[in-house]
Amino acid sequence: MRRDARDIEDRADCERLVRAFYGRAMTDPVIGFLFVDVAKLDLEAHVPVIASFWETILLGARSYGGGAFAPHAALHAKAPLRAGHFERWLVLWRATVDELFAGERAELAKAHALRVARAFHGRLEAMDAAAGPPPATGGLPITLHGPRLTADPQR
Repeated sequence: MRRDARDIEDRADCERLVRAFYGRAMTDPVIGFLFVDVAKLDLEAHVPVIASFWETILLGARSYGGGAFAPHAALHAKAPLRAGHFERWLVLWRATVDELFAGERAELAKAHALRVARAFHGRLEAMDAAAGPPPATGGLPITLHGPRLTADPQR
């Protein structure tokens, strides 16, 4: 955390935070592929939505309409989101917040991100458990290696 940093004060700060975070996340070797290759995230369309989410959480603006889980569930169906993905997201989020801001709202941004990550991961795991194990594929293929077995032991 920078000592000279100020707290998150307005929507512009929320957008600055979101843009800086996605700048890191989309190029991250652990989770970047989820944004770029799987979600094919359109950053210019996404930033205003996510900035509204954080503006609502941090500033009470009520500019976000809700429904944050559904896109993550759809993403999970394409590429399973694991605990490590959420942990990496949190590391990048905290680092971005600390680099840009300091104060009560900055701390709230980190705390709320942790709550969201835990809630989303828990809901995704519950969905997976409710769906049960993957369907059987019809058996295990067997490949024989080594000498051919014949009825004639001399062969």
